[in-house]
Amino acid sequence: MSKSLPPFQTVTTGLVVAVVGFFSSFPILLQGLNAMQADAAQSAAGLMAAAISMGLAGIVLSLWRREPVSVAWSTPGVALLAVSAAPESGFAGAVGAFLFAGLLTVIAGLWKPLSRLAAAIPASIAQAMLAGVLLSLCLVPFRALAEAPAQAAPIILTWFIAGRVNRLAAVPAAVIAAAIVIYVDAGSQLQGSPQWISPPVWVTPSFSLSTLVGIGVPLFIVTMATQNIPGVAVMRSYGYGERSGPLVAAVGGFSVLSAPLGAPATCLAAITAAMCANEDSHPDPRQRYWTAVFAGGFYCLLGLFSAVITGFVAFAPPLVVGTLAGVALLGVLGNSAAAAFEQPQDREAAVMTFLITASGVTILGMGGAVWGLLAGCAIHIFNTRLRR
Repeated sequence: MSKSLPPFQTVTTGLVVAVVGFFSSFPILLQGLNAMQADAAQSAAGLMAAAISMGLAGIVLSLWRREPVSVAWSTPGVALLAVSAAPESGFAGAVGAFLFAGLLTVIAGLWKPLSRLAAAIPASIAQAMLAGVLLSLCLVPFRALAEAPAQAAPIILTWFIAGRVNRLAAVPAAVIAAAIVIYVDAGSQLQGSPQWISPPVWVTPSFSLSTLVGIGVPLFIVTMATQNIPGVAVMRSYGYGERSGPLVAAVGGFSVLSAPLGAPATCLAAITAAMCANEDSHPDPRQRYWTAVFAGGFYCLLGLFSAVITGFVAFAPPLVVGTLAGVALLGVLGNSAAAAFEQPQDREAAVMTFLITASGVTILGMGGAVWGLLAGCAIHIFNTRLRR
């Protein structure tokens, strides 16, 4: 085999990575953008920008490091947006928070004190905050079963049955089931020529202290604690990812560049990182970076046609997208809840974090995620000092 050509196996694996990464979480991203008051054009542009940002980041970083650097948008981060109150300044304020979270990520990658501060938040509390964020989203499919069983049941059953065959196929299969439900329900409304390519939509950021603290900081913390740090750990488990600071700074830089186009957060991936870095990607560890390169290319391609996806989803009956997003997050909720309540000595702080976050309370312009995190850290510090 010529050394000038990438192995074909990495092309097919890269395609699988892109399909799993994109279709397993794009409904959640759309939910998050809609909650931040993005209109239809801004949602399509945001999905496009997010996909192209993570695609280009994966290509550039993998070719630079000759390592399988798998990049994603922050699924926990957009789930946080989906349950957060929109800023008073609307989507412009949310974009300002996206930009701020990206800047914090760049600083964390280049300046160790900030990265150590983010890493110092106990994993149980960070996971409890994430579980609290996800709870309301994961309840939607079961509420939908009561309100619209003919539409929700096929999605849930498809997700469950496909997951018994292959866990990674569960959500893409549910996406197909949801597409069939939408097509059957919409009928003749789908006639006509769709818009194929999403035009970019520039959003001038608006900044306010309450939005930066209430949305930007939690977005940064959730992304660092549940995406960037685990992503580095997965890479290192396969012998990659040394000098991780520049990688974290780089994905933060891509977040900053894509934020004015509506993309919430670009980050290192965890699940797809393992798909790119293991022996199924390629027997030769030195060739596996090509998988991440091709996955990035397919992400960019999917992003270009995001207008078709968002245009189709616009015809979805009520609760269909929520059902799809909910089943996509059930596994994440299970993992985060298990990690949050695993250690008995941290359980009280984790429970308080979880309950305050899940309550959705907003005080002084800051949502439940911020107050849950603050309360959990305060209880953890207090209990730790008492034990001493």
